[in-house]
Amino acid sequence: MSKLIFTFLILILISYLPLTSISKTIFLSDNKNKYSISNLELIGKVFVTDGDTVKKGQIKIRLHGIDAPESGQTCKSSEDKIYNCGQKSKLFLKSLINNNNVYCKSKNKDRYGRLIAICYANKINLNSAMVKEGWAIAYRYYSDDYISEENNAKKNNRGMWKGSFVEPYIWRKNN
Repeated sequence: MSKLIFTFLILILISYLPLTSISKTIFLSDNKNKYSISNLELIGKVFVTDGDTVKKGQIKIRLHGIDAPESGQTCKSSEDKIYNCGQKSKLFLKSLINNNNVYCKSKNKDRYGRLIAICYANKINLNSAMVKEGWAIAYRYYSDDYISEENNAKKNNRGMWKGSFVEPYIWRKNN
């Protein structure tokens, strides 16, 4: 009887805790999860949409603080040859994930309803790695994160920095 009372008291106590102080984790195993809290943690296999966006079912996750070329965007190599840097960026993100589970900690939502998150696969910060290897830029309009990674990629001619490119947000605006 005392165990039952104790369990009941614990349940009452938990029900009075504010929901915002509880970190909610969703395991991405089905498409029926609703997500309205901005501090969600997501774990599971994802589909890479492009170099800065992944999704699972209806949940779209935009990588915080970075901007990658769009899937149809082209860049110029150091030899002045045009190549699809959007596809290269997407493939690089896929290679980082390597079909492993992805863990994302959301920061907020954008105007399109996507979760904005910092994501990891195999203990690799995907946001940071994309910029560090030159397949995304630091998205200064929204964040000061990853500027040093961008400067390093630019200095060492990594990824898109080997040649020339239009910054993704400018490319989107013009296309």
